Amino acid sequence: MPQLGESVTEGTILKWMKEPGEAVRLDDPLCEIETEKVTAELPSPFEGTMGQILVPQGETVEVGTPLCEVVEAAVAPGQPASGSGDGKWLGGPMAIPPDEPPAADPAPAPVVARAPAAAPQAASRTKPDERERFYSPAVMRLAREHAVDLSQVTGSGIGGRVTRRDVERYMATGPVPLPPGAAGPETAPTAPEAAYETVVLSPTRRTIAEHLVRSNVEAPQAWTMVECDVTRLVALREREKERFREQEGVDLTLLPYFTAAVCEALRAFPMMNARWEGEELRRYHAANVAIAVATEHGLVTPVVHDAGDLSVAGLAKRIADLVQRAHARKLRLDDIEGGTFTVNNTGSFGSVASKPIVNTPQVAIVTMERVVKRPVVVEGDAIAVRSMVNVCLSFDHRALDGYEAGGFLADLKRRLEATG
Repeated sequence: MPQLGESVTEGTILKWMKEPGEAVRLDDPLCEIETEKVTAELPSPFEGTMGQILVPQGETVEVGTPLCEVVEAAVAPGQPASGSGDGKWLGGPMAIPPDEPPAADPAPAPVVARAPAAAPQAASRTKPDERERFYSPAVMRLAREHAVDLSQVTGSGIGGRVTRRDVERYMATGPVPLPPGAAGPETAPTAPEAAYETVVLSPTRRTIAEHLVRSNVEAPQAWTMVECDVTRLVALREREKERFREQEGVDLTLLPYFTAAVCEALRAFPMMNARWEGEELRRYHAANVAIAVATEHGLVTPVVHDAGDLSVAGLAKRIADLVQRAHARKLRLDDIEGGTFTVNNTGSFGSVASKPIVNTPQVAIVTMERVVKRPVVVEGDAIAVRSMVNVCLSFDHRALDGYEAGGFLADLKRRLEATG
């Protein structure tokens, strides 16, 4: 299991793309892995034949756990490869070899998990005080959240290991009770119709929940909003959208213009372009703007790296690519790491005002709300219909005061109103 992110400790096999005996080329995707940060395909670092699958679909295992074997092309299936074991063990971009067997043992059994050396076999995994060592962190967390006694759960994983899917199945059906003295299988009593169903959170949803709780607990957050007249900007976008679609191949929305204005404002107020690294507050020179994307699988924030160096057209194409891959669950690790500031287009849902939560360890997040036409007072006390939008800013008060945050928002308003 590769470590897809500095803080990632485990991953879940969503599906296997190769079957035992199937030919494998270099960089062929072997399986799809979901972690708390990203869903990614695991490419094969070898060319040969797919060997044994060690971790079934749906199981969550710790980083470093061998997932499968690939027999190198020069070696016949089932034969040792260059004396290195029964195949190549996969755990990420580089091979993770199994523990070395004793020299006197000519035919060691494959090591299928990074369990303690003295770990008993599946047949002895019956004592409650011994079973816990075989539970992954994901299984332990799910059991704690739902008060599940793992000693009552039957494992379907390798060697009888309890998987996350086993716990979810137990939560949905419960144990089948047998009457005292029953001599054989009994039919379980019919349960009354439940008034609710338990929602099992995906790794992505659990990570979002933990991240937002941590953000609210750690960062004292303040909020402010300004109203912008974007009539000229809306007119510019209307004039350019057809030509832009024909030339660039993507739709032109207001978001690239908004992101470009944010990057310019960050240059004027660089203290907003920062993030915490432990107790250290780092102010970054490059604007790596995270774009909040609501997908069917949860909220993700892919990053437009060096966004300040891109034109509106460049931003439009980069954002469109990230959004498309976010919905397809094809984001890479470098697509979601290193953000220094977050932009959220809440107006796409019709929202006219919102209070976003800071995307820690960053120190600020800004939203573009829905553009609405309203009668407003213009110069000379006249009333005119204008395209208006609210721009909302949440910021970490440990790193910033209202003076900097207010100045940034006023500068952003000025730039938006001058565009077009």
